Amino acid sequence: MTAPIVPATDNGAPSVVLQAAIASDAHGAPITPTNIAHRGGPVNPTAAALMARFGAAIVRSEVTWGETTVYVTNEALHDIVRWLHDEPSERYDYLVDVTAVEYRDADRPIEVVWHLRALAHRRFLRLKVELVKRALLSVPSIIDVYSGADWLERECYDMFGIRFEGHPDLRRLLMWETYKEGHPLRKDFPLRGRFSRAEQLKQALAADPEARYSMEELSIADAFDSLPEDMKRRLAARAERHDVTDVTDVNDEVGE
Repeated sequence: MTAPIVPATDNGAPSVVLQAAIASDAHGAPITPTNIAHRGGPVNPTAAALMARFGAAIVRSEVTWGETTVYVTNEALHDIVRWLHDEPSERYDYLVDVTAVEYRDADRPIEVVWHLRALAHRRFLRLKVELVKRALLSVPSIIDVYSGADWLERECYDMFGIRFEGHPDLRRLLMWETYKEGHPLRKDFPLRGRFSRAEQLKQALAADPEARYSMEELSIADAFDSLPEDMKRRLAARAERHDVTDVTDVNDEVGE
């Protein structure tokens, strides 16, 4: 990818507004843009491509600190992510993060956020879906597009209560599975929790956290007997899937 032609100022340096568009120097090496405007500036060309491909499903786009954010409808989110990943001219092959943002304004929607990178094109894109707080907080899972979405979606569900429909194993990741106090990163979550300290301790001990975590970093085999039955079944099913995959990979390597 070569550097775009950028008008220079009187001292020969690129104009401040357009520096954010520079992806590489004259030799093709990546460079870090500086003096980027807070609002406005060059838009990631993917935004226009999305508008042309999906039309009304693209709600709006904006540029903040040189990064392009595209707001999309919930219904089209999965199709859009699939297209961004598979389309040869886009190839967003790296899912950086899945998270959410809640504002103190009670009437402002919760935003579910996906950070994507197209490494070959040196592009960054932020997708957002807005969810009304009083409605069901649910978006499509994209784990079938990016396997790395597994724990990212589980963390977002744990901390914000966002359900990712289609996720094969949607459960808490940071808090224990029977945690009853809600979702810690929601604005309505009380700093001291909803229960007394004594009740919090009682619930934590009843959850037997040592079955999942250990100061000595015990292996899963050491703690397996004390795991809940449903977790044992999930681990066994996952192990079977991995065994089948390993056998297939070996057969492919030896040409069988």
